[in-house]
Amino acid sequence: MGADTKALRNRIKSVDSTLHLTKAMGLVASSKIRGATLAMNRSREYLDSVTDIISLVSSSPECARSPYMREAESDRTKIIVIAGDRGLAGGYNANVFREAAKHQAEFIPIGKRACERFGAEINSSEKFSGLEAYQLAKELCAQFCDGEYDRLGIISTRYVSMMKQEAFIKWILPLEKSEPKSGASIVFEPDERYILDAAVPEYVTGVIMAAVRESYTSEVVARRMAMDSAGKNAQVMIDDLQLEYNRARQGAITQEITEIIAGSGA
Repeated sequence: MGADTKALRNRIKSVDSTLHLTKAMGLVASSKIRGATLAMNRSREYLDSVTDIISLVSSSPECARSPYMREAESDRTKIIVIAGDRGLAGGYNANVFREAAKHQAEFIPIGKRACERFGAEINSSEKFSGLEAYQLAKELCAQFCDGEYDRLGIISTRYVSMMKQEAFIKWILPLEKSEPKSGASIVFEPDERYILDAAVPEYVTGVIMAAVRESYTSEVVARRMAMDSAGKNAQVMIDDLQLEYNRARQGAITQEITEIIAGSGA
């Protein structure tokens, strides 16, 4: 009986240590949510502005000759994959990799776990900078114009709410032709195609940064929710183990009392 109570005490200490760890990780994730959300919203606003420019310019007939507007001639595809550097975030990374598994493509990972999964080396999504995004965008645009691939997509996680984040793919290149804007009195210098070709790398940069910021927000939110759930489960386990320990201890005391009474009666 003594061995049972000792094992239960050790188990309670172990689970209690895990509970403290999950609480600490949950607090860290909570402290990052506000900053991550602000960065995500700013990136969304910037992407919306750049997208409006691309839509306006691409509606011009002159832009139909741009390499960014060409139709795909084959199924050669590149996909940027954004995943987290750490685990303990529920199904965040698993959902991203599940979405990536649906597509046959050459993958460009952003995030340590994506690097381990697809075999490349790019900085984590949390530390990924605008300069890195621009350099990547310029390289990808140059490769697309040279005909090295025919479609560019990005797999990231869309932030819906604190309770819901979903992995999805967004196709970036080639650009889709927009409907002409009626009544627009805008003059482009030197011409629409020149503006489009100059703006596309900025557009791709905006898409990448918005996806990175939104994915990071989704990651910290998913980690907080996972740690809250793990903390509740750990507390339930501690309560059950404590009840089992009390019963074992009570049984041991009862047995000792019985042995004492039996010994005094003899």
